[in-house]
Amino acid sequence: MVRAILVTGTDTSVGKTWVAAALARALTAAGLRVLAVKPVETGCADATGGSEDGLLLAGATGQHEPARALRRFRAAVAPAQALEREGGSLDFDELVLELERYEAAADVLIIEGVGGLLTPITWEWNVADLAGALGAHALIVATDRRGSINHTLLTLGAAELAGLTVLGVVLTSPRVPDASTGSNAAAIARLSGTARVHVTPWTDDPDTAAAALRDVAEWVAADLAPPSAGPLGGV
Repeated sequence: MVRAILVTGTDTSVGKTWVAAALARALTAAGLRVLAVKPVETGCADATGGSEDGLLLAGATGQHEPARALRRFRAAVAPAQALEREGGSLDFDELVLELERYEAAADVLIIEGVGGLLTPITWEWNVADLAGALGAHALIVATDRRGSINHTLLTLGAAELAGLTVLGVVLTSPRVPDASTGSNAAAIARLSGTARVHVTPWTDDPDTAAAALRDVAEWVAADLAPPSAGPLGGV
């Protein structure tokens, strides 16, 4: 049983934020108390945070806090590199405690990771360590294009080595399909033994996106800690 879901990617620009926001909307529409959080975000050059992932996640649930990522850095590099460049500091245990407080205030805490599972948050701790500290289940996001089979299998292997439970895999449809698009989900399921592989079309409409993630929302509901577990409705 779980209260926290880590949305992680096989690479950058695979639709991680889109999936996290759509899932947050789907679960909120189903009557669950959902908080969506970006623990660490890099590339935050805009002081207002107007286009940042953390702000988009907050908008998906309507939450007032947190309204943006918990830790923000200007450089568009891995957090450990950003810390080194900008001379900042990040206390991993403090970050975990902050996320635990948000988890306690919700039925579901959706955590959007930065990069992939092995992206270093500090030189001692990575995204997989953060998920493990929170007991979060991992939802792996990839794009339905050439290379996704290898990248997804590598990420599944990293999750297994880290002792993480994988909630499932979501393949986002690429804006420009290639010869592999449409066949990767079956290949990933066959090679990994993972039954939960969902392909979702790309849409800019928030309600359509939430509806497209209904099956994934059902996976979350099936794994939820009581008393919130149960069939979903209203999406």
